Amino acid sequence: MEYWEALKPGGLRFVWDDKLFPPGTDSFLLSAFPRLKPGLRVLDLGCGTGLLSLLLLQRQGALTVTGLDLQPQAVALAERAAVENGLEDRLSFQQGDLRDTLPAGPFDLIVCNPPYYPVSGGALAAADARRTARAEVGCTLEDLCRAARRVLRWGGAFCLVHKPERLTDLLSSLRAAGLEPKRLRLVCQQTNAAPSLILLEGRRGGKPGLTIEAPLLLRTSGGEPSEELDRIYFRRTGGEGG
Repeated sequence: MEYWEALKPGGLRFVWDDKLFPPGTDSFLLSAFPRLKPGLRVLDLGCGTGLLSLLLLQRQGALTVTGLDLQPQAVALAERAAVENGLEDRLSFQQGDLRDTLPAGPFDLIVCNPPYYPVSGGALAAADARRTARAEVGCTLEDLCRAARRVLRWGGAFCLVHKPERLTDLLSSLRAAGLEPKRLRLVCQQTNAAPSLILLEGRRGGKPGLTIEAPLLLRTSGGEPSEELDRIYFRRTGGEGG
């Protein structure tokens, strides 16, 4: 079944289908991580139905965003969302395999909410769409980083969200592709909890030196959503801008 929702009251509308991978907190968290400014040319690798692309445009409207995804049914929904929001001049989508088909660069910023688990990492989802979104059946971390490097301008940023247990793999893959890890932020449920996600930025041609930022806490000690999480979800002022 198909669902349409608004990012905030009166804001952009996104679409998802329960036959595909559902929207999650990780896309919202990633959308608030890049340093956005007007005029950036952005590529969303593995864009799905376009949620992350729309979140970036909700935060900074003066972007040009291109999305690429392997699944034609997801791209078709993303294209409908661009039309629904009147963003055809700033938001476009392309179906293709990032290992051999990439939009023409260079891009200033590339974002990605990739599959988190290697194929050997456990049971795979039965549905093709969910399996592709969850596990590295369509591309590996190495494939992803090489693709980003091919169309990222010199000095451009590559931002992604991933699982903490894959941090070593991610750092190694970025550096091997010529994308130097520059910013790392851990995402924790509460102050006494181990990280559940990581946000990482690599830069093409960046000098060695990794800045570890203060953790992003999702909940207060009392279990309520943190002020920062509320801003990321547009429940407080300050959720827009990068």
